[in-house]
Amino acid sequence: MTSKRRTNDLIVSQILKLCVPGASKTRVVYQANLNFLTVNPYLNNLIKNECIEAVHEGSRVVYKTTPKGMDLKERFEQFHSAIGELYACV
Repeated sequence: MTSKRRTNDLIVSQILKLCVPGASKTRVVYQANLNFLTVNPYLNNLIKNECIEAVHEGSRVVYKTTPKGMDLKERFEQFHSAIGELYACV
């Protein structure tokens, strides 16, 4: 039986994609299918590595993907596409 768990790179890729137009933590949690405890390490690590930024809009915090994060997102997409092609050949 194969594992249904997502890898960290898939989760990071989803978060980066969600944050392109800007996303609240709640939106990231629900659309990336995470919970509020597991999303924090991902967001903190992405902020620390300057892939997303936390922008304060009044009392809200909106997470936005930075240019560095966009580059990483595109690399993940290329990688996942190549892996998909590889599995299609098997």
